[in-house]
Amino acid sequence: MEKGLQIMEKTQINTTENQKEIKEHGNYSFPVEVSIETIQSYEQGSFLWHWHPEIELTWIMSGAIEYHVNNHSYILKKGEGLFGNSNTLHSGYMKDGQECTYLSVTFHPRFLYGYENSILQTKYIDFITSNDGWPSLKFEKHVAWHQEILGRIQDIYRLSLEKTADYELQVHILLLQIFGMLYHYFSNLPKKEQHPQKHLQRLRDIISFIQDNYSQDISLDDVAAHVNICKSECCRFFKKHMGMTIFEYLLFLRVQSSLAFLKEGESITKTAGLVGFSSPAYYGQIFKRYMKCTPKEYRDGSAR
Repeated sequence: MEKGLQIMEKTQINTTENQKEIKEHGNYSFPVEVSIETIQSYEQGSFLWHWHPEIELTWIMSGAIEYHVNNHSYILKKGEGLFGNSNTLHSGYMKDGQECTYLSVTFHPRFLYGYENSILQTKYIDFITSNDGWPSLKFEKHVAWHQEILGRIQDIYRLSLEKTADYELQVHILLLQIFGMLYHYFSNLPKKEQHPQKHLQRLRDIISFIQDNYSQDISLDDVAAHVNICKSECCRFFKKHMGMTIFEYLLFLRVQSSLAFLKEGESITKTAGLVGFSSPAYYGQIFKRYMKCTPKEYRDGSAR
């Protein structure tokens, strides 16, 4: 391992009730975080839907990942990357069992513009961060200016390893250069209406409702009623934007939520009830489908 950044072992991303990530990316004086991440370090090889006010730049160092941002899906491979806009819902999944190591550069927009309501904020930064029509952009290998951005992301990585005396200044310059290229691209696109997209709020509402009530005996009727649409439309909508059914997501979330109880040594029977399974046997069946081991094996550490 190179000196500097370390690969951090994680269980899962922690969020508030409305899926905002509970994590500080940098600090107030330097609101930038540069970190190496691995999709295989997350339980079930995936990180759950979440959002944060920071912008996120990703560079794939090895392997591949299935990455979702709002209603956009990407397969990102080695040498590619992604711009994730401020306040976008995003999640990631292991692709075909492949391991993936990637660099994440996460920074608050204020790091670029400084003073609130400065012209840098109102004319340039808000122009992109306040537009729901531009949630993300994939950086391709064959696009020259994308490669320029990826090169600067790699420069930030090298700086984070060296931590020179002017580290913060050099990172600021590089991020401004990256954002300048993004601004040039977005400002030359055909003009779009910049109003909130109702379907994204609906998706947030459905996910929030399921995450708040996964331990209860909730039904499709309950979910559809919560967002005031019919059951068939609710199913179609969720499958289109999430790539899985509501029931599949509910089971996934229940298994994910049960891991903490098992790590604490809780019994299989009690754990099953705490996360909403009707019986320990059914819990064990679904757990093995997702985790490739039994709850007992996971609790005892033989499968970790």
